[in-house]
Amino acid sequence: MTTAADLGSKRSALESILAEMGSALVAYSGGVDSACLAVFAQRVLGERALAVTADSESLSAEQRELALEVARRFGLRHRVVRTHELQNPLYARNHADRCYHCKSELFRQLLPLAADEGYAHVAYGLIVDDLADFRPGQRAAAEAGVRAPLAEAGLTKQDVRALSRELGLPTAELPASPCLASRLPYGTEVTEQALRQVERAEALLRALGFRELRVRHLGARARVELSPAELPRLSEAGRRAEVEAAVREAGYADVVIDPEGYRRGRLNDALRVVSVVGSGAEGI
Repeated sequence: MTTAADLGSKRSALESILAEMGSALVAYSGGVDSACLAVFAQRVLGERALAVTADSESLSAEQRELALEVARRFGLRHRVVRTHELQNPLYARNHADRCYHCKSELFRQLLPLAADEGYAHVAYGLIVDDLADFRPGQRAAAEAGVRAPLAEAGLTKQDVRALSRELGLPTAELPASPCLASRLPYGTEVTEQALRQVERAEALLRALGFRELRVRHLGARARVELSPAELPRLSEAGRRAEVEAAVREAGYADVVIDPEGYRRGRLNDALRVVSVVGSGAEGI
């Protein structure tokens, strides 16, 4: 549990890091972490901060609107750019390094923009929690020289939520919101049709009042993962049938509701990293 003193120390560290950067272009998806970073950058750097949202097929309309709304409400200097990761076969094939190719495309767009407009750094919303997970996007950020001020300041998800509450951000209590492609198991090709189908199914489930969920795209079948806290709602009269009907409305022929519910990072359970002793080679 982070104490108030610890949080204050981390807040000061974040502000010092941003001030030292001088100016920054922030990759801003509108999620919990990037929203917090963008607002702090604006408060510390003022007009020397620019929040940039990458719009692509893997960004849901709901996430896009949230990013725009937060930017308006908090007076962020904000821009939307189009990224084209789906046109990259290495991304579309959806191997374990998909996020590397996604972030590489993002930074290919942001780095020239930052250079052209005089921003000293590009920053993104990596936090301490992410360092313990399989995150190929970190490699792309390292290669591009992109900064991670939240992680540099030692901020965890709990800390970011606490700071977001202080700021009055509507994202403070939102569930994690990775891109739509994360709903496709590794090896399943990423297509616009699949992404729109997932987006539609999840929107319909949220319309039923479910808050934290994933719809996993398994071809004609969908696996619904609800948060463990919300699973008991399925025992309400007619609720399970409503969930199944909503997902079928999105175009799935078969619907399975996972009895274990949603768990962060579950997709990576399928990965097996093999180290070859003496060779220094690693494979996934």
